[in-house]
Amino acid sequence: MECTKQREIEINDYVRQYEEWLNNSYFDENTKNELRKIEGDKKEIEDRFYKDLEFGTAGLRGVIAAGRNRINIYTVRRATFGLANYIIKNTTEEEKNRGVVIAHDNRHMSREFCIETANTLAACGIKAYIFDSLRTTPELSFAVRNLNAISGVVITASHNPTEYNGYKVYWEDGAQVMPHIASAITEEINSIHDYSIIPTLTEENKNLVIMLDEKEDTNFIEAVKSQIIRPELVKKCWKRF
Repeated sequence: MECTKQREIEINDYVRQYEEWLNNSYFDENTKNELRKIEGDKKEIEDRFYKDLEFGTAGLRGVIAAGRNRINIYTVRRATFGLANYIIKNTTEEEKNRGVVIAHDNRHMSREFCIETANTLAACGIKAYIFDSLRTTPELSFAVRNLNAISGVVITASHNPTEYNGYKVYWEDGAQVMPHIASAITEEINSIHDYSIIPTLTEENKNLVIMLDEKEDTNFIEAVKSQIIRPELVKKCWKRF
């Protein structure tokens, strides 16, 4: 009897979450249309809404689709708001003002997620550096240190299938955040239950989104070249191509 009641509570919760996304004006019409297509599919609705997409191993990773348990512009905004709150609460004003660098790969929706991340950070009063197109994770790591940023984000799902994307957080040392920081960011994210409270970009703070130019690429390439132990061998091998 108790198991049946618990199951009823769980069903009511994910159905309520599904209906919230369908009826709340905060969510865009394309998202709602996608969700209307799974109406009546209890298994699919449950999988998308029975829990929030988990922030683990320094970030998010999931199938690109509408829903709490999927990666989409809304779950990316929520993760970024949690990151922003962590930075605001746990760093000095000077450290916060150093900003966050964001890079992305060429997966589906990567550019869109990059822009959403930058806009949410700027809406929270945190400077966001972005590149004009995709960049590698090593360049993101370098840029965090080179620009003296407090944090970094890279939009990628590494080796996962094409329907996936991901969101990884780096710290000021250019490495993925340590477990204790990831845990604290998770707590901030988990405290956000209402998506509509997440700040949106305005005219007042849009200047906090800063586009990086080719100078940052040059800095990265020169830094890599400076680590070559025997450049004459590289030149010799390069001539063969």
